[in-house]
Amino acid sequence: MWGARPPESPAVVALVKGEERRRMVREALELVDDQIRPRLRGKKYVLLKPNCVAVNNQLGSTHADALRGVLDYLESRWKGPVVIADSSRDRTWDAYENFGYMRLAAEYRRLRITLVDLNDEQDRVRSLQIVDRDLHLAPVRLAGRLFDPEAFILGLAILKAHDYAVATLSVKNMALAAPLHSPGANPRQWHDKARYHSGYRQMHVNILLTARQLAPFWSATIIDGFEGMEGEGPLRGSLVPSRVVLASTDLVAADRVALEVMGVNPDWVGYLNYCGVAGLGVYDLASISLRGNAAPDEVRRVYKLHPRIERQLEWMGPLAAPDPVKRPASG
Repeated sequence: MWGARPPESPAVVALVKGEERRRMVREALELVDDQIRPRLRGKKYVLLKPNCVAVNNQLGSTHADALRGVLDYLESRWKGPVVIADSSRDRTWDAYENFGYMRLAAEYRRLRITLVDLNDEQDRVRSLQIVDRDLHLAPVRLAGRLFDPEAFILGLAILKAHDYAVATLSVKNMALAAPLHSPGANPRQWHDKARYHSGYRQMHVNILLTARQLAPFWSATIIDGFEGMEGEGPLRGSLVPSRVVLASTDLVAADRVALEVMGVNPDWVGYLNYCGVAGLGVYDLASISLRGNAAPDEVRRVYKLHPRIERQLEWMGPLAAPDPVKRPASG
């Protein structure tokens, strides 16, 4: 439906199938090592951005073994430091504790790992205008660390259906990490993540607006499909044992291949189509070079989408015109 700009060079995506998550993550990164090393060179630290959308749902959140796979890859290539950072919709430190992230620093001492809740870094906030339900501009506060040119920023996404945006993968994992909420014991004092859920059409536009600001700082992504989520994602869906991992330095291309693995029509995911048109990555499957021990059609498992999928596809149609606003008489 939407055509991407011609890429400067073919995007590369690794696709690995297997039975051990940690090993698969490391192998996927090794397959794109030639793409990663030039981006890693000259950086002062590595930032790993997991998906901790909720603090007590392991299926919907990045598994510690996926992080271990990345750290295994880095151990022979990077001296440290490494920062693990996210901004959960709840209290991020609860996610770190519940999912076993706190143990990683002791396991990988050489990499000098620290953990950060991006919501605590209020002194580094960036601002952005997105749109609300009425297409009026709405300000949001974004995590300034995700704009750090000295960081090699690697996201760890999951294969998941979504209740607003059809599917949530690499681009959305990074874009929706950025909006912040108030730190401390009362995270709902203000909560800018909620502003992105202003309508099915608006969500796609708002992800694009955010991705355009963040994309120059993205370095690479992992998509952990060892266990994906179908149905009522990103929190209440059901497990799909896809047993795959994807890796790329092009987040849009990684997501495009991931949709093939999930059996999702790529025309349906508005924000990814917009990102392709905007030149943030390669969305044309014919322009993506695949590496690994599997092809998408060999590992495809058709994911059930959210029960409200028909509503989610409203973005594809025309914007319904409201009743005319009565204007006061002039002069």
